[in-house]
Amino acid sequence: MGLKGKDYRVLLEPMTEELVAMARWARITGARVVVLFEGRDTAGKGGAIRAVRDKLNPRQCRTVALGKPTDAERTQWYFQRYIAHLPSAGEIVLFDRSWYNRAGVEKVMGFADNEQVELFLRQVPTFENMLIDDGILLFKYWLTTDQDKQEERLRERLDDPLKRWKLSPIDLAAREKYDAYTEAREAMLRTTHTRHAPWTLVDFNDQKRGRLTLIRDLLDRLPDTRCEPPEIDFPELGREPEPESFTVLKPIEKYPVND
Repeated sequence: MGLKGKDYRVLLEPMTEELVAMARWARITGARVVVLFEGRDTAGKGGAIRAVRDKLNPRQCRTVALGKPTDAERTQWYFQRYIAHLPSAGEIVLFDRSWYNRAGVEKVMGFADNEQVELFLRQVPTFENMLIDDGILLFKYWLTTDQDKQEERLRERLDDPLKRWKLSPIDLAAREKYDAYTEAREAMLRTTHTRHAPWTLVDFNDQKRGRLTLIRDLLDRLPDTRCEPPEIDFPELGREPEPESFTVLKPIEKYPVND
């Protein structure tokens, strides 16, 4: 049985406070943080990213979810279009899928040939080592989900008009390639699970518990981020608060509700 929403929110709240403190620490120290979220379709990458960034300043913490490469990008060094999205001092970047597309969906769906995949697997440990040597804090998460859960979530997307947009032809094609994705992931881990940039696999069969597991792991692996917020002088207003006043335009009618 999955974790109930009420229990989840109670457990998440103190971690969210730690995430806010982490963001304050990054801003003060100039730290650069990159978190990769990878996994099968329906694993829960989007929900995990929202849980991390929910209370953070969107100008400091941003999500990168790149679409398919343009014709020009296909002629570039594979990592080139990702480099433009790496963080500056004080920034946190969350990649909703990343350069590992080449070893996953591109390989399995035939968008990259064997030579391109093998070149990527040779280059990526060096690429990530360069990022870390330059001071970037890099965290790589793979969200795992069993096939019965994937089927359940795909069916939910099909039946829910609010989630139908999440269902693409590639998602449906992936149903028949579950084993191929497993093989591709294992080949990727053998090459790219390195001492300087290790992978962390998180069970997301229960997505709420998976988010808690991932966030706790991320916070525990960061340096000590305890950093008191700056003092802010907040004097008394000095008068009675005034209601809004309008001369040119007035607000539209309020949405009708039964109070």
